[in-house]
Amino acid sequence: MKDLIKKLVRRTAHGLGYEIVRLQDTMLDATAEDREIATRVAPYTVTSAHAVQTLIAAVDYVVARKIPGSVVECGVGKGGSVMAAALKLSAMGEQNRDIYLFDTFTGMTEPGDEDFSYRGEPAAQQYNRQQTDDGTTDWCHGPLDQVIKNVSSTGYDRERLHYVEGKVEDTIPAHAPEQIAILRLDTDWYQSTRHELVHLYPRLSAGGVLIIDDYGYWQGARKAVDEYIDENDLKLFLHKIDHSSRITVKI
Repeated sequence: MKDLIKKLVRRTAHGLGYEIVRLQDTMLDATAEDREIATRVAPYTVTSAHAVQTLIAAVDYVVARKIPGSVVECGVGKGGSVMAAALKLSAMGEQNRDIYLFDTFTGMTEPGDEDFSYRGEPAAQQYNRQQTDDGTTDWCHGPLDQVIKNVSSTGYDRERLHYVEGKVEDTIPAHAPEQIAILRLDTDWYQSTRHELVHLYPRLSAGGVLIIDDYGYWQGARKAVDEYIDENDLKLFLHKIDHSSRITVKI
């Protein structure tokens, strides 16, 4: 029966254009420690195993290369990616970096006119389907108290954890650190992604890592990134992590 269920799940996923693979199979070149981190945070993130492994590698890189600055994530969900970064920093004996978590903690903000999936589907359709009775949405909803509990479970120095509640357009740049080593953007929409880049990319250290989670999936996020790169004549190569995520290093 168990094997039959597995076959049905795999067949259904394949019909939708997805492939289910074991976490271990995607991290063959990772250390046992990094695989353990990825396994531990898996219940708290919807990003791919490839994306988690890449974030762990980015932490390793900025510590080894002594890239100064904080770790910043915009759009944290339930906190899984930050948990991975915190666990890797702790494993490397590096708990002196501040970590900033920017989110509404009430679910996704309303998409704009530029926001469509790569298939051309308006993001507003999904947003409207997932609205709740209190006017919020359960789309990527990670309540603040739950995120604090999840991230605190890593044992990272709580004095170094900064939870910034609200729309990024309202909280950035006022509550952002002056120097950033890793900047991970995962707010999906054109307006928020553009706002983050305008105000935070200049604070990313030379040699710092920029991760765009939604470049391949949401057209608005891609447009914001492409516009910012073109307007500032940035010499950046966006490397593909998975179907959606991209990564680059600031020169």
